[in-house]
This record gives sequence, structure tokens and C-alpha cells, in this order.
Amino acid sequence: MDIASILNKFSKLNIVVVGDIMLDHYIMGDATRISPEAPVPVVSVACDKYVPGGAANVANNFTGLGVPTNLIGSYCEDPESKLLSEVLHQRNITLSPLGKQAGATTIVKTRVVVQRQQLCRIDREAKPAAYALDHLLESPEFVEIISKADAVLFSDYAKGVVNDPLLSAIHQISSRLDKKPLLIVDPKPKRHLNLAGMTLMTPNRSEALQMAGLDGSPSADFDDAFVTKAIFDKYNPEKLVITLGADGMLLGENQKIIGRIATEAREVFDVSGAGDTVVAVLTAALASGESLETAAALANRAAGIVVSHLGTAPISKEELLALDAQ
Repeated sequence: MDIASILNKFSKLNIVVVGDIMLDHYIMGDATRISPEAPVPVVSVACDKYVPGGAANVANNFTGLGVPTNLIGSYCEDPESKLLSEVLHQRNITLSPLGKQAGATTIVKTRVVVQRQQLCRIDREAKPAAYALDHLLESPEFVEIISKADAVLFSDYAKGVVNDPLLSAIHQISSRLDKKPLLIVDPKPKRHLNLAGMTLMTPNRSEALQMAGLDGSPSADFDDAFVTKAIFDKYNPEKLVITLGADGMLLGENQKIIGRIATEAREVFDVSGAGDTVVAVLTAALASGESLETAAALANRAAGIVVSHLGTAPISKEELLALDAQ
């Protein structure tokens, strides 16, 4: 696999990420004593770190790969959105103003990290209905953005942006185009959305089991043939990549299993954001004309890199090229 040749194609793409944008906030510090107020550690804060989260982290991965990307998600004019805008600007990510609306509190996930271990997570968000983008789905600006895309990636974190009206609107826009964009979804089965007819679906092990109508618990058996057939029968995606953690990836295309590929993770420190990296690399490679096998192999390498980082971290062209040179 000629990684440099594949990466060179990425700069010519136009990708649209639609989904739940978040701001990931890390409070880094140390804890050496227990609070006299309650049996909890007292954290002495060393620093605060802000990075793109959710769909914004997917866009961050595209930027790291050199892929021009439009990010569409719901947010409002609050202090957190200003922080998020600064973080995105620093990374050359274009946040569409179309998603700005009153009431859609910018989603913030705050993680308290002590000596490289996460102590707790604090979430700030509104109810899912506040994040729906139904008001802009027929706007000329939205139609134009989708019409110019090589691929549209639905980044669903079950916060409300990705819903049936959004999916239907983009399918309808796509159906009118001579050059149709790839439609790719990282699904959340508990949403019970109409995900039929996607170019690619990228569920993890638990999500795939749920999509197949089975128990999604970690201890549940995973029958490759049954799970893939159930997903193909119900959703009819063109391509299917099921991420299986330490067991690598299971690939399917045109109603058939292609096979499994083993994980390339050498040291797993933090899996946060690894799924975002996988779906971003798969999308960029497929949009560049690569086969599913080549796209998955590249995504597998990228995942092996990002899980060795602490916290939500994107992949970069330089890391992939350095790995290829070893």
C-alpha cells in the first residue's frame, strides 16, 4: 500500500461532516489528599485543555489528513461556542454558520484527569430536540454545500442533529445529482433511524449486534455471518466495516463478507476518538477511489496510532507516513 500516494489525493476532496459537535475539556492535575467534606480526592489543577469533540473531532481528523472539510452542527451563541470556534479556527476547520440557533447549548464534555487517569466526566448539553437542524434542510446554502460534496459523513452521537428529516433531505438532494456524494454513517442503533441505502456503515461490535437484533453486551457471542447478513438485509449498505476493538475489523461489501483484518494497535492507552479516526480515514480513502480493503487497512493503521495517545487526539498525515517508513 502506497500511503503517500493515497494521502496526496486527499487534498482534492470536499467532505461534509454533519453531526453532533462538541467541545472536549480536559482538567489536568494531581490529587494527593482526600477532601474533608466527602470521601473524594481533592484535585489540584495544573492546566485546562480544550479540543474538538464529537463530530468536530471527526472534522479534526480530516484536517489532520489534509482533507478540506465543512462541519455542520448545532450550537448557540454561548461562551462555550466561542471557545469551540477558537479551537476549530486553530485547526483550520470550517464551522458552518448554518447550524447556529437559539437554545442549542453548545455540548461540552469535561474530563478530570489525574496522573494520566480519568477521574470523572461532566457533561453539559440540552435536550435532543434543541439540536435538530430541520429549519435549514431546504435552504439554498445547505443544498449547495451537500451538492458540492464528494462525501457526506453523518457523525451521530445521539444528541439530536442526525435525525430522519436530515437523512431524508440529504438522500433527496443526492438523488438529483449527476455525481452523487458517498453517504457514510457511524450509527447509533438506539436512535432507530432510517439508515437504509448508505454507501458505508461503520458500527462497532456492540452497535452491530444491536443492529442485527441481538444482545449488544461485551459477553455476547458474535457470529460474523449472521450479524453481517442481518445488517445487509435490514439496511442494505453498499459497504460495511464493523470495528471489533482488539479483534480488528470485519469487512463486508455487496451483501458479502470480505474478511477480517487484525488490529495494528501496539499499545492501547486511550480509545477515546478512535472510532472518529477510523470513519474519517475510511471516508477519505473511499472518496479518493480506493477499494474497501485498502481504505480499511489504512484506517486500521491510523487507529493503531491514535489509541496510543492520551485523550481525544486526531490522526495526522505525518504519523501515517512515519509509520509507513518504519
